[in-house]
Amino acid sequence: MRLGTRPNNLFAVAQIKFGTDGWRAVIAEDFTFTNLERVAQATAAFWQRNPVPGAEKRIVIGYDRRFLSDQFAARTAEVMLGNGFAVTLTSVPTPTPAVSFAVKAQNATGGVMITASHNPPSFNGFKLKAHFGGSAESSTCQAIEALLDASPVQAESLDSLPARVAASPRAAKQDRFHLTDIRAEHYAAIKGLVDFKLIAKSKLKFAHDALFGVGAGCFEQLLAGTTCRVTTLNAKHDPFFGGINPEPIEKNYGATQKFLSKHPHDVCLVTDGDADRVGGMDGHGRALSTHQLICLLVHHYVANRGARGRVIKALTTTSMLDKLCAARGLPLVETGVGFKYIAAEMLKGDYVLGAEESGGIGFPGHIPERDGILAGLMLLELLATERVSINKLVERLEKEFGPHRYARRDAHFPVEKRATLMEFCRNNPPAKLLRSRLADVKSYDGVKFIAQDGSWLMLRGSGTEPILRIYAEASTEVGARRLLAEGVKMTTRV
Repeated sequence: MRLGTRPNNLFAVAQIKFGTDGWRAVIAEDFTFTNLERVAQATAAFWQRNPVPGAEKRIVIGYDRRFLSDQFAARTAEVMLGNGFAVTLTSVPTPTPAVSFAVKAQNATGGVMITASHNPPSFNGFKLKAHFGGSAESSTCQAIEALLDASPVQAESLDSLPARVAASPRAAKQDRFHLTDIRAEHYAAIKGLVDFKLIAKSKLKFAHDALFGVGAGCFEQLLAGTTCRVTTLNAKHDPFFGGINPEPIEKNYGATQKFLSKHPHDVCLVTDGDADRVGGMDGHGRALSTHQLICLLVHHYVANRGARGRVIKALTTTSMLDKLCAARGLPLVETGVGFKYIAAEMLKGDYVLGAEESGGIGFPGHIPERDGILAGLMLLELLATERVSINKLVERLEKEFGPHRYARRDAHFPVEKRATLMEFCRNNPPAKLLRSRLADVKSYDGVKFIAQDGSWLMLRGSGTEPILRIYAEASTEVGARRLLAEGVKMTTRV
């Protein structure tokens, strides 16, 4: 792999601020080679000063399909090599969960994934992975941020090293640097976590919308030679993601919905840009919310797999999950927004599932990381087990727990006014949400108003973008939209 010639504007220097699991910025504005080198050097310095007991002095580095991601990854590898670390660098664009799995499987010190996940095409990012195979903790991110520019960048050119592709990650452990496709070991691991024989003989006909991301082709590879028929959509390598943000939400499903209306399938799975989140549609293109998928998977684990234990959710996740856990006698743990908080609870053990509103879902027996590909396989296992349509499964949940309609709006809001807005919301809660009296206010991550009937409204600043997110849930779509409008009104009062 060679770095080649790079445009001069990609060397600009800027102030760097870490978000929920690393650093993200606009390419050629703040996300430049110079700033990447600064972050990579600070990361290497942190890992040098804080060695993981028993871990190899190796860093796993992967990248997605975004503009220059491969070269940003190669430059990160050069900095890690220059700081004395051995490096495993993926030879192809790779799902984030495969990188996280490789970190743990190779007993590495840590990992770096060059991706901006579901953010707009103009963004790229530097995701940090800890030795346990999950997102780095907040304290780690803060410590690395504090080490920025504390030492000069040290790098060893890849041009001086043999750029050979190792036969396997294990065979390459003797090398200081190697290129390898790490996806096969991840695929083998997740196949072992589902009833793959049941899925293989199910004759399911399903579509997969890859949203132009690294998940393209994954289900075709996983289910090759089975009775399942897979149609992969939006699979080409397009750094502009077909003009959408690669996020598994309905507004990005238009082309696939039109296709499914003419060519019905049993279900359609959706993965985001780096394949760590899952979304879905029914076989005719009707969008399924991530909340519905999360509840279906908890139901599956309890009803069909006999699982018991805690359910872990971010506080922006549906209140249907609260009702489901109460009805099944499952302890519910609520965390702040960001999968690293869910992962911290997963590391304690004794859990059924960990999930967040954005479609990130983590599973027991696996790494403490969201995995959109494993989530897709588990949904296929559910369908193969119950042998009814996914719409019927959703109808059963709503018959027991009532309808839950979710809505979200992302609004540009001055960052400098964010703290003032949060304080205003905490001190001026509404007496009611729609017609139900207010029951609770939670303010440990944004501000969330919860009504007695379970409907809720929440305002929170994004940890990865300069926007304010407004979330709402009610029993009807009209009610959810009305709550969003109330949230927007609150932003005008400061």
